Amino acid sequence: MRPPFRLFASQAWSLSFALAIAASLPGRAQAPDSAATLSRQLGRYQRQAPTEQLFLHLDRPAYVAGETLWLKAYAVDGTYHRPLAMSKVAYVEVLDAAQQPVVQAKIALERAMGQGSLELPAELATGRYVVRAYTNWMKNAGPDFYFQCPITVVNTSMAAPAATTTAKPGPTYEVQFFAEGGQLVRGLPGRVAFKVTDHLGHSVAATGTVADAGGATVTTFQTLKFGLGSFLLTPAAAGAAYTATVRLPGGAVLSQKLPAVAEQGYSLLVADDTPTQLTISVQAQLAQPAAPLRLLAHTGHQVTLATEAVLAGGRATFVVDKQRLRPGITHLTVFSGRQPVAERLYFRRPAHRLAVRSSASAAAYGPRSAVRLQVSAPQPAALSMAVYRLDTLSATAPADISSYLLLAADLKGFIEDAGYYFRDSSAVAQQAADNLMLTQGWRRFRWPEVLAGQAPASTYAPELNGYVLQGRVRQPTGAPAAGVPAYLSLPGRSFWFGTAVSHPDGLVQFELPHTYGLRKLVLQTNSVRDSTYRVELVSPFTAGGGAAAPGLPPLSSRLAAALAERHVQLQAQRVFSVPPRYQPTPTDTVAFYGRADERYRLDDYTRFPSLEDVMREYVPGVLVRKRKDGFHFMVVDRPHHLNLQENPLTLLDGLPVFDLDQLMAFDPLKINTLDVMASRYFLGSQVYDGLVSYRTYQGDLAGYPLSTHALLEEYETLQVPREFYSPRYDSEAQQRSRLPDLRNLLYWNPSVTILANKPQTLEFFTSDQAGRYLVVTQGLTPDGQLGSTSFSFEVKPSL
Repeated sequence: MRPPFRLFASQAWSLSFALAIAASLPGRAQAPDSAATLSRQLGRYQRQAPTEQLFLHLDRPAYVAGETLWLKAYAVDGTYHRPLAMSKVAYVEVLDAAQQPVVQAKIALERAMGQGSLELPAELATGRYVVRAYTNWMKNAGPDFYFQCPITVVNTSMAAPAATTTAKPGPTYEVQFFAEGGQLVRGLPGRVAFKVTDHLGHSVAATGTVADAGGATVTTFQTLKFGLGSFLLTPAAAGAAYTATVRLPGGAVLSQKLPAVAEQGYSLLVADDTPTQLTISVQAQLAQPAAPLRLLAHTGHQVTLATEAVLAGGRATFVVDKQRLRPGITHLTVFSGRQPVAERLYFRRPAHRLAVRSSASAAAYGPRSAVRLQVSAPQPAALSMAVYRLDTLSATAPADISSYLLLAADLKGFIEDAGYYFRDSSAVAQQAADNLMLTQGWRRFRWPEVLAGQAPASTYAPELNGYVLQGRVRQPTGAPAAGVPAYLSLPGRSFWFGTAVSHPDGLVQFELPHTYGLRKLVLQTNSVRDSTYRVELVSPFTAGGGAAAPGLPPLSSRLAAALAERHVQLQAQRVFSVPPRYQPTPTDTVAFYGRADERYRLDDYTRFPSLEDVMREYVPGVLVRKRKDGFHFMVVDRPHHLNLQENPLTLLDGLPVFDLDQLMAFDPLKINTLDVMASRYFLGSQVYDGLVSYRTYQGDLAGYPLSTHALLEEYETLQVPREFYSPRYDSEAQQRSRLPDLRNLLYWNPSVTILANKPQTLEFFTSDQAGRYLVVTQGLTPDGQLGSTSFSFEVKPSL
């Protein structure tokens, strides 16, 4: 969030966005500081760094420690919110109040969507947590622009759950002030917005006055919604001191001085008084004549308006047709020549959204009854649906895809009830949205870089084909080692093997497409040639950063019954749960080298007691030589009638073997097959004199000793998608079963595919848990239309 009343210096002008702009403005040659030129420069800057956004549909807003959190990920472009099939991995984590991860997962993205689940640890303390998600490409924008959604977790095993807060040292309340456009200027009317929060970060209603240095009241103010408000102020003189007195709940009073007024500068006022037009007034107090003013408007990372005006009598006015602004947040930036002098945000509520319709076959059901839902949309759409029980813990409105992507995704921090600005079209809601815009900052790029034609820095590359595992090679001193070959192996019956040469910073990267689940991982350098180097893995997850979620107030004693009920539900599900079922994942059963030139199944031959005998007796394509320094292999390149002189790349279950003496001592009865590539083999930047690949029966190395310099780890690759289990009660015997069914999440379906105007019927069964259940459906169309809907039905107790 931008500092209050800060003049737009180069550091403050790190305005942000980055997706390809459709086209530059046409026309004749323009002055280097014309509005059209500024637009083209911004477009050129953005085309080099497309913006990617993630939205996660979570199954519910509140959980008990030990429950499963289910999610659906939508990846979209930042301009039109169309599905963006660029990244293939989403990194999802749950952070505690200290912004430390309590659970993490790598979710595969296929055709811009993914699904997964997170097992919340049973030992989690009661408190507010944050579900955060991002791609490798999104790391370039930073944690402020990751997907972030607060959730409540309650540990019902604790006798008296204590509140976890994100309280900061200092006063109980915090009041911040923001000048529209960036500064207050002597003699120029300006709007000042303010934000009031308590020590937990929750909004607080307040009233107040502003007094001048003599103590005279010059204006009054009060919050309108969510602790936000604004007032007009015309500073009388440069350096004038104004003091705000804020009256808070419980009789608390805060006094805070507003920063001194600037002698010179620009004042920006935006008036949204008509349904069709926006009036932007710019006034200036300057010692010298001003250059012509340029207004640049960009909505959803796309330039929508570039126009000019001349200051006359210290004033210029821009009239903007609202239809030219895309729904969502527009950035209004005023330039004097090539210098940005004022900026603010404007929110336009979308007039039309995807009309997702869903309904139930009845308003009420009994326990273990079949529920049939109909879901439809006027266009083909990809949707997800959750059905969960409403109680005092889950009363918070869940995040929806429209309010997040059109509003919250472009603002730092957490927006309280972002859906309010979409549900309510009243004048109060419109003013509340404007107050929100005035108190939020949105920064992704620096104007000096844009105007200088510099390419945006992109440290992190998109993962276009799959998960990219990173490691680092270090010298014995700990310094990065450059130019060192590193080898990564995932041993198994279907093993994976890759090589990489370390960068100047010691970094090595390995692309692992279609690799799922927990795998044994071995990362090493050549233990014979490069035995002094050590290797380490680099976590793909971002450490810290981003805003902390508002804290959780102390739990009321009125929640005791609800907590006891949720505790019983969790325990029953643990005792009577069924084993998890997982969806099939793509597996490449063909080795990376393809079909071998020669393959030997050792059980088809007479078994010999040593591997040397095996190789000499019936593997004519590999010559075994024993020299002073030990064993050597020479692959026979039959097509070229020559013996390759260097040792081939030798593998055991995908693990590279550098010490052939150690391999020759290995029990050959543990080896199942042997493949030979009888010619020079190219792998990345490495060239080998052939390839020899041994496989054991189980693909588990069969006790082969690893080098002491190798890094061995059980490593979680992409999460294997888990199927949501929902019991059926089709027969009378099933309905009469004495096994308790206390589910509060009745249904979760992350893959609801809808054809245009063709309703789809979904079916599930209620549980034994009576109460009101909320059905939440949301998603998007291929052209980026966003929509969500919700309704409720009741489950009545059995008579």
